[in-house]
Amino acid sequence: MHNFKELIVWQKSRKFVKQIYNLVKNFTDDEKSALTLQMKKAAISIPSNVAEGTGRRTDKNFIRSLDVANGSAYELQTQLYLSYDLGFIS
Repeated sequence: MHNFKELIVWQKSRKFVKQIYNLVKNFTDDEKSALTLQMKKAAISIPSNVAEGTGRRTDKNFIRSLDVANGSAYELQTQLYLSYDLGFIS
């Protein structure tokens, strides 16, 4: 099917995971408990689902995995907005 390592979306989302980890390491201990864990999980889910989708045997299943990755991106976007609203990031 596809080689996930060649997909630009996988390459960029992999770098994005590192950016999220670097961002949340500056959060206080109280902030790290729930929000940062959710943010890390959502970020990790993006390249992971892209990679998983490449192992699927049909285009339909590949597209479904991309849809899940997209949903994780929206989840993370919301968590970033919440972090901003709470004054954790500027």
